[in-house]
Amino acid sequence: MVHKPLLLKLFEAASMQRWNDQIRTVELTELDKQAHKMIIAFVLGKFEEDLGTSDEFDWIQIIEAGIFEYLQRTVLTDLKPPLFHRIKEDWDKYVQLNQWAYERIHEVIAPLGPDFCTRFRDYLLDRERNVNRRIISAAHFYATKWEFDIIERANPAGYGIGEIRRDIRSKQEKYGDLKSMQQFLFSQKLRHFVNICGQLRFQVRWSHLHRVPRTAVLGHMLLVAMLTYLFSLQVNANREQCANNYFTGLFHDLPEVLTRDVINPVKRSVEGLSDIIKEYEREEMENKIYTLIPERWQAQLRMYTESEFTDLKDEKGEMYKSGSLVKAVDNLCAFVEAYLSVKNGIQNEDLFEAMQNVTSQYWAGEVCGVSFAHLFQEFS
Repeated sequence: MVHKPLLLKLFEAASMQRWNDQIRTVELTELDKQAHKMIIAFVLGKFEEDLGTSDEFDWIQIIEAGIFEYLQRTVLTDLKPPLFHRIKEDWDKYVQLNQWAYERIHEVIAPLGPDFCTRFRDYLLDRERNVNRRIISAAHFYATKWEFDIIERANPAGYGIGEIRRDIRSKQEKYGDLKSMQQFLFSQKLRHFVNICGQLRFQVRWSHLHRVPRTAVLGHMLLVAMLTYLFSLQVNANREQCANNYFTGLFHDLPEVLTRDVINPVKRSVEGLSDIIKEYEREEMENKIYTLIPERWQAQLRMYTESEFTDLKDEKGEMYKSGSLVKAVDNLCAFVEAYLSVKNGIQNEDLFEAMQNVTSQYWAGEVCGVSFAHLFQEFS
């Protein structure tokens, strides 16, 4: 079961600064980097799924690898990448470091159950690198390269820039045999798609309010994805449903890259305005986003972005996407964003009102078998 300490741990990455020893024209956080990484992993995974060359390919393993590495980074945040990679070269030391990381995080994830904890520990201590782990590693590399391109443009002759550039080029060669990476790098349209998704790093949520920490739309999408997945495990959802719920969370606000984050009071200010915004989003997605990805992927992305809050069932009546759960988690994340700002000293009526609205909406009853009452009791 998901509890308050886990929620707060997941939100810590919103305050973790990346490249803070370099000139940065924009704020780069660990939360946003991990979100971008998982979007890239989705693209690489779709290629692997299409190719069908590996019996090992598994969306659930990719999703959980992303969650495990996210949790790992919340503990090992103080280690600079060069030092972290040096430690990885000594397997015994790396195992000791990961065992320490696991012990630090275990208390927070223990309520999720022994099976989840075992999978997390095994992931940290397993030396095998199957196709799913290679996809995650390749996505991690490309998200880092994307950030570095911004850093380098700001200060091309800066201290250490040349060394970082050479290191990134050598790492790119490491993934040269991964067919999904080959196809991705060959496709200018898909690189544009990843770039557009990356722009959601720069769109701050609740931009009309001062908040601490600030969260970008991209990072928020990952938080919704991870929590929706964990709640799906809690109610024993099937594998297809778990995967669809996760990726719906990961892409549910993608249209905001075209419209910006229109806050609910504005949407409600004029009757029918919400419908106009939704229709505009569909048109812009058709013209500017869907055309960047292969046609065979488009129906799936539409499901994640246009029917994001709709429960979908197959012809047998079995649920394969819990849109109402994604919506509830979306609101839960908004609640925690407001809660953290208040806790950090921001006194604003809009924040208090937002917290109250979410609490009253989900205090009683269940959403797709999930009760949120215990969480709000822990926060109250």
